[in-house]
Amino acid sequence: MSFKQVQPKLIIHGGAGSSLQGKGGVEAVRQSLFEILEAVYALLATGASAQAAVVRGCQLLEDNPRFNAGTGSVLQSDGQIRMSASLMNGGAQRFSGVINTARVKNPIELAEFLQDSPDRVLSDYGSAELLRELQLPIYNPLTDLRLQEWLAERQQNFSRTMAGVVAEPAGTGTIGVVALDSQGQLAAGTSTGGKGFERIGRVSDSAMPAGNYATAEAAVSCTGIGEDIIDECLAARIVVRVTDGLSLVAALERSFQEAQLRQRDFGAIALDATGAIAWGKTSEVLLAAYHTGVGPQDTLEMAAGMQVSCG
Repeated sequence: MSFKQVQPKLIIHGGAGSSLQGKGGVEAVRQSLFEILEAVYALLATGASAQAAVVRGCQLLEDNPRFNAGTGSVLQSDGQIRMSASLMNGGAQRFSGVINTARVKNPIELAEFLQDSPDRVLSDYGSAELLRELQLPIYNPLTDLRLQEWLAERQQNFSRTMAGVVAEPAGTGTIGVVALDSQGQLAAGTSTGGKGFERIGRVSDSAMPAGNYATAEAAVSCTGIGEDIIDECLAARIVVRVTDGLSLVAALERSFQEAQLRQRDFGAIALDATGAIAWGKTSEVLLAAYHTGVGPQDTLEMAAGMQVSCG
């Protein structure tokens, strides 16, 4: 059976929130996103699978300390870093992930390995055992900026009055990648360092279908307040609506209009099997960029507040 070649599409995000101030401003964020976008799209252009492109994109975003995932993850209330990540192969409709993992450079690599495992979502202890099994090197993702943020909050007894110091509002730091490959296959990946200063054991939406979901019809990665994303089951809701016949943009519009009524704070990026690219946000800012095959574009200067757009 032969498949018709399609134009690959790619969209990535580095979080959502109310300001770019702590990330160096619009141009710095744009440069970081575009560099990663171009590198990953080059893989798709040479025939890489959507899953391989998503994993590579997540690795590059995790390695950039500007974003709250991998290196540069925020610290939890006890001063420790615990990260979560998931990967979903749309063609196989297979989800895998790790929850509150530590001492690893790229949590998405653990999620990738688990794609072929009978046990596909592991918690902290399980992911630590997997890390040893794979003989991945022990890695400390802490940066000086994140340590200083935590110390400043500790001095204020975690009152969260240090909004000018913290790089992004609590709960909004995530990275994600959604890809459509030349064979028409979709995949999505999402990774996060968590809220920052949260209760020990809190679980992020990034390792749930609520925050990361893909089928053969559509794929979505979410960012923003994790609890809001979980309450809306946002990624899965959008994908199911596309499967049921709505266009990708219409699925986002309906889902975000409903969410706005409940005063949710988040964003999402999405692709469908036709190559449509869309994104939405109820937050002030969505740190996303996309590539249609012509060149990179971004969402950094979208109007504030609820908005759904397509590329």
